[in-house]
Amino acid sequence: MKENAAHTDGAAPPRRVRVWDLPVRIFHWALVLLFCFSWWSGKEGGNAMQYHLWSGYAMLTLVLFRLAWGFVGSSSARFAAIVRAPRAVMAYLHALRQRQAPGYLGYNPVGGWSVLLMLSSLALQTGTGLFANDDIATEGPLYKWVSKATSDFLSAIHYYNFYVLLVLAGLHVAAVLYYLSYRSDNLVKPMFTGYKLRPPGHADPPVRFASTSLAVVVLAIAAAAVYLLVRK
Repeated sequence: MKENAAHTDGAAPPRRVRVWDLPVRIFHWALVLLFCFSWWSGKEGGNAMQYHLWSGYAMLTLVLFRLAWGFVGSSSARFAAIVRAPRAVMAYLHALRQRQAPGYLGYNPVGGWSVLLMLSSLALQTGTGLFANDDIATEGPLYKWVSKATSDFLSAIHYYNFYVLLVLAGLHVAAVLYYLSYRSDNLVKPMFTGYKLRPPGHADPPVRFASTSLAVVVLAIAAAAVYLLVRK
């Protein structure tokens, strides 16, 4: 009914603009599933720890892929475009408090830094897991390359950084709900479809999309690197 009314009044409908490429969308949802699975398998312990290790390898592969994609991927995914100066972040937060923050086609200044922070924490989590041990029967594939004391230290970081990841994930969900409730900006749907609705007449910088074939090559290189790293 609203769309019909808008057309009757002569108002132009929102534009449907492509923003997220398929590799970024697959990365996002695969990471969500693997994070939940790693949480379960780590809590379950016992025989599930082997699955925990495999899940960790898959997460490390995805993190390496996303880090590389931040340099060679589509423009909406590149760090040069999404990580802005601290002054821009503070200005955006001030505008957000005043309910005057502009909409962004891709990541806003806060969202860009949250992506970088999440990737850094995930890299720390998967990296320390390679050297960790549980003092029972499970050891990371690189455990033998460090002393027991070093492994215990890295295991502690692996344990506590998980709660950092939980906080970051909770903040991410809270931000998504805030934008949906108070700004009528659905951030979830574009991560499924790749498209975002933009106001008519609003000029957005064009997104330059990298090929899916390049993403496959980057993912294969990341997977090969992890395999060579963890094989015994």
